[in-house]
Amino acid sequence: MTPFHLAFPVRDLEETRSFYQDVLGAKIGRSSPSWVDFDLFGHQLSAHLRPGTGASADLGQVDGHAVPIPHFGVVLAMPDWKALSERLTERQDVRWIERPMLRFAGEPGEQATLFLYDPSGNALEFKGFADMASVFAA
Repeated sequence: MTPFHLAFPVRDLEETRSFYQDVLGAKIGRSSPSWVDFDLFGHQLSAHLRPGTGASADLGQVDGHAVPIPHFGVVLAMPDWKALSERLTERQDVRWIERPMLRFAGEPGEQATLFLYDPSGNALEFKGFADMASVFAA
């Protein structure tokens, strides 16, 4: 796997650090007073302090569900997705957009998915695939 890097805006570094580490299970990497890096399932996320950052109101339609645009996340093997899903559904402080569900059931690209907001209003999606070869199935 080749990891990707994503830099994104956040309103508060301490609440972001707590959310990504304690809620999502990310490891904290390097940081400064204006940014912090996270290892999220092997990918490098860089949260950059931008006071006033808020959620986007734009929505797109996917499989009959309204989803926020933009959003980002990680594609996971199904066992990892299930573990994350269970971890999140046990918490009372998750701001859900879409609770865990199965999308495109019985079709090419069948996937489990969940959407949530981070404390700055960034929309996150985590997908789970039983067969990683079907991630790009048409």
